Amino acid sequence: MSGPLDQLKIIELGHVIAGPLAAALLSDFGADVIKIEAPNRTDMMRDLGPKAEDGVGVWWKTLGRNKKTLGLDWKSDEGRDILRKLVEDADVLIENFRPGVLERAGVGPDVLHDWNPDLVVLRVSGYGQDGPMRDLPAFGRAAEAMSGLAHLTGFPDGPPMHPGFPAADSTTGLMGALGIMIALFAREKGIARGQVVDIAVFEALLRLMDYPVPALTGANLSPRRNGLRQPMDFAPGGMFRTSDGVWLSVSAGSAETAQRLLRAVGGDALADDPRFATLGEMSRHMTVVFDAINDFVTQHTAKEVEAVFARHDAVASRVLSVEEIMTNEQIRHRGDIVSVDGEQTQVIGPVPHLSATPGQLRWLGRPPSADSQSILRDLGFNDKRIAALCEAGLVRLEGGRAL
Repeated sequence: MSGPLDQLKIIELGHVIAGPLAAALLSDFGADVIKIEAPNRTDMMRDLGPKAEDGVGVWWKTLGRNKKTLGLDWKSDEGRDILRKLVEDADVLIENFRPGVLERAGVGPDVLHDWNPDLVVLRVSGYGQDGPMRDLPAFGRAAEAMSGLAHLTGFPDGPPMHPGFPAADSTTGLMGALGIMIALFAREKGIARGQVVDIAVFEALLRLMDYPVPALTGANLSPRRNGLRQPMDFAPGGMFRTSDGVWLSVSAGSAETAQRLLRAVGGDALADDPRFATLGEMSRHMTVVFDAINDFVTQHTAKEVEAVFARHDAVASRVLSVEEIMTNEQIRHRGDIVSVDGEQTQVIGPVPHLSATPGQLRWLGRPPSADSQSILRDLGFNDKRIAALCEAGLVRLEGGRAL
């Protein structure tokens, strides 16, 4: 079955995570993605991190999923002509270089839109395409620091901490895919033709975290990191360890669910205490609530806690390891971990789940330049011309082979 985006053509000049993830998310739903790498310098994600049994980096296998790969020196005169042919027939171009790289290569947005006025260009950079910090180098961790995420992660008397995954790069990829679809919708509605989607890596986290700024400006409250508890403790919960060593995340998101949680851990006496009549009242006595939950959880096994919480319709979720994720019944039922024929490596499947046009994993990350020959042939190049481009070092074929 073809995907809902199977007519969408994307040229990816991105590297590492943020830009490539945006393309990968759309490729799950059928987008035709051509990833371009320099003939003598491939994406570092091919080699970063652990390798599968076939010697290929597992991170590349998932970031390169469903993509065709082309080895092309697009900064050369002849390479730029090939890029132009690709752009003229494309819907989207994705890049995540430092600001000015495209312009210095003679393929800035003005040139790209001259080639194809309907092209949507996603530009991902550390600090955005303008402003006093535009030219500074940045990586995901710098963005996590700038967004305030690191400031809110960790214990009050300890250092700020980064999360256990590349949060800034990953959320930027997600926001980049959203930006592309919004721009394409605007194009379809006749509101705008091709336009530039400009996103700084810190901005996705800034938007998704959201509440610290209105908390400060609207309520004069400045969130602080709070260890196993929420930075502002507006609802009861936190991270607790059972008597048999299982970590549980306990949470309640409303006055009603908070009452059920209190009744589970402390009975009617705790739940009916006037100090906890509303979330507002409760927030002023959150240390008492936290201690009550902690006392209950630490004195019972995980199964005992889960049984009591189930009776009260309260929430206590086990903190799963990767091994436990692989065997979790709900994750397996949802089909969230998938594979392709001939591959041992499994990856997370397409999200979200669409009822009529679900996403599909077609293949994992392919070798460098795996599709160079077929892509160039589709552009009208014969084998003699392709061989000449290879000889000149402007194009690479899979494995560096000659025609």
